[in-house]
Amino acid sequence: MSTLFTETRIGNMALKNRFIRSATWENMATEDGHMTDKLYAIYEELAKGDIGLIVTGYANIVEEEKPNAGMMGMYNDSFIDEYKKLTELVHINDSKIVMQLAYGGTKTTHNVGERVIYAPSEVCEKGTQTLGKAMTKDEIDYIIQAFAQASRRAQESGFDGVEIHAAHTYLINQFLSPYYNRREDEYGGSLDNRMRLLLEIYAEIRKLVGDEYPILVKLTASEFFEGGLTFDETRIVCQKLEAIGVDAIIISGNIHGKANSMIGESFDGYTIQQEGYFHEYGHVISEEVNVPVITVGGLTDIDAIEEIANKTNIQYFALSRPLLSEPHLVKRWKEGNRAPVECERCSKCRTKRGNFCIVNKKRKSQLARL
Repeated sequence: MSTLFTETRIGNMALKNRFIRSATWENMATEDGHMTDKLYAIYEELAKGDIGLIVTGYANIVEEEKPNAGMMGMYNDSFIDEYKKLTELVHINDSKIVMQLAYGGTKTTHNVGERVIYAPSEVCEKGTQTLGKAMTKDEIDYIIQAFAQASRRAQESGFDGVEIHAAHTYLINQFLSPYYNRREDEYGGSLDNRMRLLLEIYAEIRKLVGDEYPILVKLTASEFFEGGLTFDETRIVCQKLEAIGVDAIIISGNIHGKANSMIGESFDGYTIQQEGYFHEYGHVISEEVNVPVITVGGLTDIDAIEEIANKTNIQYFALSRPLLSEPHLVKRWKEGNRAPVECERCSKCRTKRGNFCIVNKKRKSQLARL
């Protein structure tokens, strides 16, 4: 059997295969972030599909900050019981589940003007043009503690770990970025200072959850523009994360909606690939750190995934849109049907009724009528 289906570990978390459902915003939670029957059904179906690890859609850590509608919440203890039901559903089906925690910041157009949005400095986010409030030290401490308390709730809810979202131009990524972070205090300037927020968040989480609870960090390989965070800087951040005890690192990018046009382009000496957009970057990092490296983005073909696994030290492969199209994709591959996923990378999966594959749904409906 393929080594993709052998048991491995992230920290003390045993996984039955090397496939991960990458964090995916479903847009199906209630207005205040609570679970719905639709969300329970989605996660149960993913677990039944033989996925090794499920990472939830990002959950907001403070009630007043929500970068997207319909996202999950983890900002107070009222969520614990309903998430216990979620984690039990996943565990009954022999999968593991990690909660992704995030402060969105200015990477948003949702309810802008109706709330205070924090940022490292007063610099508009390139895509949204949203301007945030430069944070005071007290506000930084508030967000650090919010990440830690959300992680404590995740542990009490039965989640197998947490993932800190430090990518995709969300708040932590902006602190890492010399473009967005123009601060002149201990959180700005040098890379050591710019990574301080991320390291302090990790340290506070670790105090509350203990040394054995898995903590994963998602990073942007590069910001792919002049003046932004470079891949060489990300490599240094990864080495620091290994040194302080992070259990796994996810290497991603911030090319939503631009992936097809950027395939084949080179940034910082490496190329965005057709299959596995960022795996060249992940490969370099996997040679430099001893913690598991996870690649995400543009993975649709098990033969190509297997080749990456055999030729690099990348240990895990995370999929998002393919599992919107086929929740049982991993099970199908394991059972011997190795056809590529029926995902056209069209990004039509974001709808007003939630995020799901409308192309595959229409195709199945048409076949049923024949």
